[in-house]
Amino acid sequence: MDSRISRIRSKLAKAPYQAQRSHSMGAECHQFRVGPRVSSAQAGAFELEHHIALPSAYREFLVELGGSGAGPFYGLLPLEDCRLFTMDRQPPDGTPRGFHHVDHPDALQGDRFLHIAEMGCTDLCLIGVTGPLTGRVVTGNADGFRHADVSSARDFLSWYERWLNHMGDGRDNLALGLTSPSSVASASWGPLATAR
Repeated sequence: MDSRISRIRSKLAKAPYQAQRSHSMGAECHQFRVGPRVSSAQAGAFELEHHIALPSAYREFLVELGGSGAGPFYGLLPLEDCRLFTMDRQPPDGTPRGFHHVDHPDALQGDRFLHIAEMGCTDLCLIGVTGPLTGRVVTGNADGFRHADVSSARDFLSWYERWLNHMGDGRDNLALGLTSPSSVASASWGPLATAR
């Protein structure tokens, strides 16, 4: 088991009692509690059904710590509610790229992203499951209202622990600093990320 799991479990248990903790959006929904863990068999069945491999750090979180609940924004979605998306092509006028959901996994063309956390409205918090952003957390909008942002965290566990650290320091979701400058994604994704 990744040593970060134990550290995250400890930080999560302390989060509701931290005097300086942020009381920002979403915390009242999950109250820093995770849902039941996902079994390895359940994770495997999801992967087979959707023709993907869950990124290892995300899969380990689900199996070892919890399958939903406490997380950035309104919290992590249960695996059975996670849907696959692809990123729309870059519009010729340079407007933001949206994400497109397709019901049947075989119909998805291009790199795939899994919707993992609820942000509200048409905003999406996703993790790359194929392509150059596999394992990286990306936020964007299904309708292309804003540019997609790529987290500078190298994997899900780093992203999640950074959220806990920021919450403990009293910083709001919008000040998490989870996104990277556009240079992180510029090599293969063009104007995907925006600086914050």
